[in-house]
Amino acid sequence: MPESGRFQPSLIWITLVVMLLILLLYDMSDFFIFGDKREYAEPRIVEARGNLAEDEISTIELFENSRDSVVFITTRQRVMDAWTRNIFSVPSGTGSGFIWDDHGHIITNYHVIKGASEAMIRLVDGRDYKAVLVGASPAHDIAVLRIGIGFQRPSPVPLGTSNDLKVGQKVFAIGNPFGLDWTLTTGIVSALDRSLPGENGRIIGNLIQTDAAINPGNSGGPLLDSAGRLIGINTAIYSPSGASAGIGFAVPVDTANRVVPQLISRGKYIRPALGITVDGKFNERLTSTINVSGIVILGVGRDSAAEAAGFKGAVISPDGEITPRDIIIAINGEPVDSVEKLLSIIDGYRVGDTIQVRILRDEQEIEVPVTLQPGE
Repeated sequence: MPESGRFQPSLIWITLVVMLLILLLYDMSDFFIFGDKREYAEPRIVEARGNLAEDEISTIELFENSRDSVVFITTRQRVMDAWTRNIFSVPSGTGSGFIWDDHGHIITNYHVIKGASEAMIRLVDGRDYKAVLVGASPAHDIAVLRIGIGFQRPSPVPLGTSNDLKVGQKVFAIGNPFGLDWTLTTGIVSALDRSLPGENGRIIGNLIQTDAAINPGNSGGPLLDSAGRLIGINTAIYSPSGASAGIGFAVPVDTANRVVPQLISRGKYIRPALGITVDGKFNERLTSTINVSGIVILGVGRDSAAEAAGFKGAVISPDGEITPRDIIIAINGEPVDSVEKLLSIIDGYRVGDTIQVRILRDEQEIEVPVTLQPGE
């Protein structure tokens, strides 16, 4: 007999608990496999995608038509073992470039090959060629290499222009970021006429700013417009981390088309010049003193273009005081407010071009034509 007052589960309660456990185990069978129980499964049916969008098709075609003209550049540098005095070469970097013409000339950035003892060019089909340096312009960050292609020559990149670019138009960059060869990135022209410090304190001007992803290894690769034409040479990025931050810069193709032919024919670029002496630090101090925005001509070279035009240099007293005479305030109607701006504007012309220089003399503005001469 059960003790009085103690609860004893009935058969009905026991049955309900067992049924509940069975139901729970049955529901959990979707998550746990018991024994050899398996479900039959087949690959899912792929849904038809339909046609690609028109902008996708045009981007694909642009890449497929352009990638053969882009090259992968690897450089090596000779070093000497301090103990054995043996000389050997070690890898020094990678970069990008593109085919310029049918004679095997390759365009890249000067900083890609700077300090290198040898450079190898890889084409998209895997062929490797040893390159020779034809010429370089550090002031423009442009270098020309050459390879000997015996057959199946890749086509040069079609040439465009950069003087009619508009902020907001689409651009495409092809290169080898971080050694990841033949990579396409897209973006827009973010700004125009940007400037960056170059070699020997020179300013590289008229740069194209883009948000197309540009990373280390993209340097020297082409920046293309939506027609697949070359509009710039990818040259630099602005990034606190060293990777793309959406601010990249490219040398305009109009600059390249002016500089490259000289590098091929002469091995160097001869800058156009006025034949005057100027100084950035002195100029800033002098113009602030006389409250004029312009460039003070400190000296005029003998037998120079400036002398032929009648320019007058500043007067320097025995105690070192400088009295300005001619101050350049504009060139062909474009205001000039710094030495860097002056050099950038003049560099946009060729030796032998005649420009109109507006100067301030005796508090009067006069316009003087000057034919540019070869500079240093």
